[in-house]
Amino acid sequence: MRPSVIVIALLLFAGFSLGLSRPKPRGWIQLFNGKDLKDWSVKISKHPLDDNFGNTFRVEDGKLVVRYDQYKTFDEQFGHIFYKKPFSAYLLAVEYRFVGEQVAGGPGWAVRNSGAMLHCQDPKTMGVDQDFPISLEMQLLGGDGQHERHTANLCTPGTNVVMNGKLFTPHCIDSKSKTYHGDRWVRAETLVLGDSLVKHIVEGDTVLTYEKPQIGGGNVIHYDPAVKKDGQLLREGYISLQSESHPVEFRKVELFDLAPYLNKPEQLRKVLRQLQNRK
Repeated sequence: MRPSVIVIALLLFAGFSLGLSRPKPRGWIQLFNGKDLKDWSVKISKHPLDDNFGNTFRVEDGKLVVRYDQYKTFDEQFGHIFYKKPFSAYLLAVEYRFVGEQVAGGPGWAVRNSGAMLHCQDPKTMGVDQDFPISLEMQLLGGDGQHERHTANLCTPGTNVVMNGKLFTPHCIDSKSKTYHGDRWVRAETLVLGDSLVKHIVEGDTVLTYEKPQIGGGNVIHYDPAVKKDGQLLREGYISLQSESHPVEFRKVELFDLAPYLNKPEQLRKVLRQLQNRK
C-alpha cells in the first residue's frame, strides 16, 4: 500500500456521511438484494456450513433478519452469514436495528449485540464448533435505555491491529460513537483499504481508526491451526453478519468496491471525494 493512499483516506474521511436520500456515485453493490439469501452462506457454531439452524437468518418484509423463535436455548450457537466473495478495499455500509428480547441462554454481554465481520477467513475453512471466524469485528451495540453504550467498536477474534503506532492486542476497544437507544435504525460504515487502514463511521462521524490488521491473539476457539498464521497481514477476506443471541434486523447491506483504485492515488482521491461530498 502506498503511503499516499493512507494520507488521502485520512484527509477525506475525517468526517463522512452517505445520507439516505442523497444520490450515490456509481459503483455500489447491494450485497443484500432485499429478496433472498442466495448470495450468502451460513455458518453456525456446532453445525456444518450452510445449515441455517432454526432458520436463524431469514428475509422478512425486505429485511435480512436474525431470529431465535425456533431455539429452545442459545447454547453458544454463535452464527455468521457470509457474502459469497471476498473483498480487499471497500466502503461497507449497513443499516441495522435491534428488536425484541434476547433468546434464553444468551450471554449477558450479547444483549443488543451484533456485528459486521471484516476480512473474515473463508467460511469453508471454519471448524464445525468454531465460534467466530478469524476476522475484524465492527461490533454493533444498541443502547439499553439507561447507560452509555458505544457502537461500531472493534473486537478481534484471532486478530490484532496497530493503533497509534503500536500493536494493539486487547480483544475489544470502544469507539467514540454516540449511544443509540430503542429500535431506531442506525447507519454504520467502515472504510477498509487492504492491509493498511480501517475506519469505522457512524451516522457521518468517524469513531475509530486503526491500521495493519493481522492474524494473531486469541478469542476464537476450535479453529484449524493451519489457518491461523499469526503475524500474517490481512489484505482481503469475506464479510459476514452475526447472530449472537439478540434479534437484529438489517435493511441495507451495501458496498463500494475501491480495489480498482487502490494503486491509483489520484483516482482514489476523486472517488473518495465523490463519496464524501454527495448531496
